[in-house]
Amino acid sequence: MIASVRGIVLSARADDVIIEAAGIGYAVACPPDVARTARVGEELLLHTHLIVREDAMSLVGFASREELDVFAILLSVTGVGPKSALGVLSSLTIDQIAEAVAADDDKPFRKVSGIGPKTAKLIALQLQGRIAPPAAPASAARTPVAADAQVVAALVGLGWPERTAAEAVAGVAEGASDADRASVPALLRLTLAELGPARQGAERV
Repeated sequence: MIASVRGIVLSARADDVIIEAAGIGYAVACPPDVARTARVGEELLLHTHLIVREDAMSLVGFASREELDVFAILLSVTGVGPKSALGVLSSLTIDQIAEAVAADDDKPFRKVSGIGPKTAKLIALQLQGRIAPPAAPASAARTPVAADAQVVAALVGLGWPERTAAEAVAGVAEGASDADRASVPALLRLTLAELGPARQGAERV
């Protein structure tokens, strides 16, 4: 695994740079803001993720370790490949991603090129509990929403009829622990296990 590359920038285009390190030029795909700030002839450090495929190997790089960590989390989402994960981090800041996830809002992800509605919903759901929400101002108060209502809405978004989703969530919540009933990700996982995989599709980008 190539975890980082530090060297002199040989070239920079809209979405990638070439960095020379120890006599080797590494082509690194990166968010546009990184490519824009890269200066030919100057040193640049990128935190990288190595993508290995049957026909090629490629590097994706970020200015911060935090962005790299979020990239790796995005890759674990069903239907999200390296191009889509990089697209999310090119279009949204980490705080914007965290805010959307905390609000169970898939609309920001739908605006990313190559992300369909179902994949956007899965990103919003599967990142819950895995990315820290941004610190909210002390005066900012949120209206609590019951976890079961959020899970029902998520299941409807994934293709289940509302009545089926509501009945499944109610049944699972009745036998779940207090902690699981209060946690959207936990209650969703339990309900998906109860419903089975019949309507769980996967969008590949």
